[in-house]
Amino acid sequence: MQTITIVITPREEGRKVRSVLKGRLGFSSHAIGGLTRRETGILVNGKRAFSTATLRAGDVLTVEIGDVRPPDERIIPCAVPLPIVYEDDYLLVVNKPAGMVALASSFLPETPTVAGALAYQKGETAVFHVVNRLDKGTTGLMAVAKSGYVHNLLRKLLHTPDFYREYRGVCVGCPEPPAGTIDLPIGRDETSTVRRCIRPDGAPSVSRYEVLETTGRFSLLRLVPETGRTHQLRLHMSAVGHPLAGDWLYGTEAPDLIPRPALHSCALHLRHPVTGEPLELTAPLPEDMSRVMEL
Repeated sequence: MQTITIVITPREEGRKVRSVLKGRLGFSSHAIGGLTRRETGILVNGKRAFSTATLRAGDVLTVEIGDVRPPDERIIPCAVPLPIVYEDDYLLVVNKPAGMVALASSFLPETPTVAGALAYQKGETAVFHVVNRLDKGTTGLMAVAKSGYVHNLLRKLLHTPDFYREYRGVCVGCPEPPAGTIDLPIGRDETSTVRRCIRPDGAPSVSRYEVLETTGRFSLLRLVPETGRTHQLRLHMSAVGHPLAGDWLYGTEAPDLIPRPALHSCALHLRHPVTGEPLELTAPLPEDMSRVMEL
C-alpha cells in the first residue's frame, strides 16, 4: 500500500490529525473517514492513530494513499504501444497516440484505451486515474494518477498555473490577427450526442492562440486552453473561421490529408502534487501534422 510520511512542524503543534490531513495533505472528510477504518490507514510514530488524535512537533505522521477498491473489471488489457514519458510512485505521463481513448465507452467499444494499454504494461491489478483526457484523435501528453488521492490533488490543479497545458494545432488558412484570445461560451448541441456548439447560455470558455508558422493554406498554431470544455480548442478555431485540418466534426473531413483533427498536446508543466517539485514535459509534433505543414 502506498503511503505518505510527513513530520509535524512547530506551527502544527497541538492540531488534530484531521486538521493536518485536510490542510497540508488535502484529504477530504470522506477520505479521512475511510482511513480511520483501516488498521494502518493513519499511523503516528508507527502506531495506529485516529483523526481526533492531537499532534506534537516532531511527530511522524504516515498515511495510506493507495486505493483499496478492486480493479475495474471493465478494463481489458490491450497490447497497444503507449510511450510513458515520466513515471514515479504517484503518477505517470503518457504520450497518447491517435486512435486511442482514455477509457472504454459504449460509443467506441472496440477502440483501444489508455487504461487497457497501461493494464497490459503494468499488470491488470494496477489502478490508474486519467487526469486530463484527450479526444480519440488528439495526440500527446496525458497525466495519469496512480491513486484516487493523487487524482483528486491533480484535478484541483487543473486550469491553474500549477497545471499548464499547451497544444499545437494545424488550422486551415491563417487567423487574423495572428495572436489573440477566443472567449466564446460552449454548450451541448441539442441535435447531436457528440457535438458541442457556441451558445449564449453555455459554460464560459477561453482559449489563447498564436500563429507560429503559415503556408497560407495552413497554419501551425500554439494553443493554450484557459478552461477545459469538451472539444474546446477544435470548436473555438472553427468558430473564428479556421477549423483544424482534418476535423470531421467542426471542419471538413480529409482522410487523404490527415485522418484526424490536427491537434497535439505538446507541453505539460505541473507542480508535483506530493513532492511539490516542478515537472516540465514536452512531446514533439507528430509526423502527420508536420506533413500537413509541408504541403
